[in-house]
Amino acid sequence: MKNFYIITFSVLLLTLLSCNKNFDVTTEILRETEKSRLNSLVEADMKTARAIHADDFQLITPSGRTFTKEQYLEGISSGNLDYKIFRPESEIKVKIHNKSAVIRYISTIEITVGDNYYPPEKFWHTDTYEFRDGRWQAVWSQATTIIDDK
Repeated sequence: MKNFYIITFSVLLLTLLSCNKNFDVTTEILRETEKSRLNSLVEADMKTARAIHADDFQLITPSGRTFTKEQYLEGISSGNLDYKIFRPESEIKVKIHNKSAVIRYISTIEITVGDNYYPPEKFWHTDTYEFRDGRWQAVWSQATTIIDDK
């Protein structure tokens, strides 16, 4: 009976360690996916951007405007939304629950929207990803302007 408990405990321990390793791998995959998403927007790489953004993606801008995937990516591909810089400035924090994940980080964005140029500013981002069709896709994204109180 003692051997049974030792074997059971060993299997349980190995399972837990294996899950933790998979969790770490998934966390890194999500971080790299978000970095690829940002790069695809700066480079106007529409193939990558379309794959990473879910069909029901929605962006909420710092001003409270909403964009669907098609509206957002059309703005990118037409050049109406032209990111000069869009990069993380902090660690991308990741919380995973089953097939959903929430990421949060600070970024710097420099962008031209139509004829309006916006110099580099810092933003908080909170994005929701879901695991669909064998890959992580961005479903919701919300940005908040960081106001420097100095």
